[in-house]
Formats: sequence, C-alpha cells, structure tokens
Amino acid sequence: MKPFLRRTVYTGPVQAVILDWAGTAVDHGCRGPVAVFSRAFERHGIEPEVAEVRAPMGREKREHVQTMLAMPRLAGLWRAGHGNAPDDAATDTVFAAVQELMPETLADYAMPVPGCVEAIAALRDKGLKIGSCTGYSRDMMVRLMPRAEAAGYKPDAVVTADEVPQGRPWPWMCYLNCMRLGVHPPEAVVKVGDTLADVEEGINAGHWSVGVTRTSNALGLTAEEAAALPADELCRREDELGRAFREAGAHYVISSIADLPGLIDKINARLAKGERP
Repeated sequence: MKPFLRRTVYTGPVQAVILDWAGTAVDHGCRGPVAVFSRAFERHGIEPEVAEVRAPMGREKREHVQTMLAMPRLAGLWRAGHGNAPDDAATDTVFAAVQELMPETLADYAMPVPGCVEAIAALRDKGLKIGSCTGYSRDMMVRLMPRAEAAGYKPDAVVTADEVPQGRPWPWMCYLNCMRLGVHPPEAVVKVGDTLADVEEGINAGHWSVGVTRTSNALGLTAEEAAALPADELCRREDELGRAFREAGAHYVISSIADLPGLIDKINARLAKGERP
C-alpha cells in the first residue's frame, strides 16, 4: 500500500462533524451536569450557585471540580466547613461523589435537542461521518448513550475525556475522533459545541469551530423555557453569547445543530476555494 503523503491544498468537502454531547446534541440547556455538581457539593455542606457550576462546563469533570473549589466563595465555604483550604484531597472527595451521581443522573437528560435527529440524517445524506466528544468519562456515559440511541441519536464515534491525556481545550479528543473515523486533513472537520472550551478545542485541532447558542450551557434554558421567552429577549441573549464565541475565535455561530446541515454547504464553498480554518 502506497504511504499517504499530502502535497496539495485540500479543496474537497467536509468529511465529518464532531459534536459535543450535553447542551449541543442532547440535554437542552445542559441541565444534567448542573444537577450532579450541585448535589455532589451539597453532600459536603456547600450549596454552589448555578453560575459557579456552569462556569467550567465543557472541561474534564475532575478539573471542573478543581476549578470550582478554587473559586473564592466556594473555597471560603470549604475552609469554614472543613477547617482547611481545598486541596487535591478535597477535589478527589467531591469528584468521587460526581462519579457516583453522574451515570444515573445523566440518563434522565439523554433526550436529543429539537432537530438533532433530523440534522444527523441530513448530514449523513451528505456523506458526512458523525463524531462526538465530551468532558464526561466513559463510565459516566454508560447509561446516557443507550437512552440517546433509543431516542434516535447515535454518533459513529464517541470519545470521552478519560481516553486522552488532557481534555478541552486540548485537541486530543478531536484527534482521536479523526483517527477512529478515518478522516483527514483537519480542515475537513467541523467541531460543534456550546461552551468556550468547545470552541477553543476545535481551533486547537485545526477544525472549523462552531458555537451553539440556544441549547447551550450558558443560556441554561430547556426547550420549553426558550420557547416561552419573548422573541426579542431570546435573540438578545443568543446574540450576546454569539459575540463571546466569536471573540474566542469561533468561525461560525448557530442557534442549534438543526442549523448545521445548511452551514456545511457554506464551509464546502470555502474549502473549494482552498480556504482553511
């Protein structure tokens, strides 16, 4: 077999998309992990605010706990309740509760976001492969994946944070997706997620990086809550988040992955001209 050697600018189409899970493909508003982290901290006498829980979202979950414990208010509460500043042992203690609570809780938040199943079908009709990555570990995903599949969502590859040396914003989960999907070069891939860490991950991997607003962790709304908001207020919130994604380097911002098939056509046109992310 002749060795692969790339010599020319890539002008072919998008070959694959890599999707985040909660807040992007499933769990509108990213409610599952918020519930888990809140309960894990409450076990140790601390009631975190929702904003404190959401701030590190998208990252590997032990790192998420560590980041929360480093927040001044939470660090002060830990010190007051436990007599010492939060250290690695404190991180391990809270993370153990996260690991225990996560699998069963996430299973209750496995419903694909509106338009997800149809978008995946449209992408596959275009010949694209569907990858996915997450800040969850494989054990945390064990009950979520079958329920998502039963509801119509099953990507071709699933990479979890415990399968790589570091999670987001490092690009390793994207690279492992590309290996498992057999996709190359990096600019033939679109990375989609609902957090700044997702956007940074896609950029670091050399992919087209897309931020998702309406279903996101940052908005934190269920589909019903989003629909109940006045249209101008929802638009304002999405625009604000979209600006943050673009400032972080996102190439595109969409409301949800229901909009992804149409975006692929635009990226294909740019690739045909020899453009790269």
